[in-house]
Amino acid sequence: MNKQTKALVLFSGGVDSTTCLGMAVDLYGSDNVVALSISYGQKHTKEIEAAKNITKFYNVEHLSLDLQKIFTYSDCSLLSHSKKEIPKHSYAEQLKESKDSPVSTYVPFRNGLFLSSAASIALSKGCSIIYYGAHSDDAAGSAYPDCSEAFNNAINDAIYIGSGNQLKVEAPFVTWKKADIVKKGLELNVPYKLTWSCYEGGETPCRICGTCIDREKAFNENGVADPLLKYI
Repeated sequence: MNKQTKALVLFSGGVDSTTCLGMAVDLYGSDNVVALSISYGQKHTKEIEAAKNITKFYNVEHLSLDLQKIFTYSDCSLLSHSKKEIPKHSYAEQLKESKDSPVSTYVPFRNGLFLSSAASIALSKGCSIIYYGAHSDDAAGSAYPDCSEAFNNAINDAIYIGSGNQLKVEAPFVTWKKADIVKKGLELNVPYKLTWSCYEGGETPCRICGTCIDREKAFNENGVADPLLKYI
């Protein structure tokens, strides 16, 4: 373990970012990891609540930032002021409807804004690396273009140069599928029972939104049940 490296993890409380957090703690130790959760005006706070519980589990510093006002002009279906319904089918089906444009749950340039904000905080907290959980399933077909490998390479270059070569951005799962992420998390004993992914804010996952479908499939491909579905 390199005790001199300090990492900031962009942390939503979902499967991908929680696995990122688990990896960072495994690599650097909890004292050298900071988790940053960002509110952006989403329709529920279940992920933020999950993030609080998970950071307590890992005993890492947890910071929060509110960027809601930036997305005031967006009509993304994930946002509380939008009247659009969240799609109730897979991303593949959504991409057919959108003709390979970003899906309706794409928050405009969200990762770009999140990472830029995180860079300022990371530098202030003495971090030399930012982790975030972008993966290839989300990037496929331009569903979420700010999850692609090309985007990650570009934002890493920009932040590295703009920080005076002090700070790098790493998306360890950018070429992975979600099932690969879950496999890694299971190896690290990531507390998936504490996570939340569903775009709806109900008591239990809806199982029919795009992220629920992807999540359940990822656990099934690893031969285990999603712990959130155990009692459904």
